[in-house]
Amino acid sequence: MTDEFEAARLQREIELHFGPQGAELRFDFWQLNEQTRLDLITVNPRHQQSFLFRYETGHDQVECLRKMLDYVRRYRDNESSFTLQWRTRGDKELHTSYFRAHNAYEALDKLYFGRDLNTITVFSVVLNPSS
Repeated sequence: MTDEFEAARLQREIELHFGPQGAELRFDFWQLNEQTRLDLITVNPRHQQSFLFRYETGHDQVECLRKMLDYVRRYRDNESSFTLQWRTRGDKELHTSYFRAHNAYEALDKLYFGRDLNTITVFSVVLNPSS
């Protein structure tokens, strides 16, 4: 199996874990020295804001995608659920987003990923009860 075919297969499998109503996913690959980094970005269909879901590093795209697939299969068991309420500068509407993270700081990092800290105001960060 070629690396291209394997990468496409892994991406489809990751997308299936989000279901048909899930957020749009973007797979951003970066070359960092001798490593490849994959940033898995979610784009909310309602307000079109993008957030970091998770990043992985590896020797190549296929290794990053394998690590990401392993993560999406188990993250609900290993991370807490957080609800963040926020608003972008100049917007009047309050938005609510949900993140899985080990702590509140990691949830905020996912919200602010790739943006200037002054573009979003966070009103609340709540750790959701586990079921």
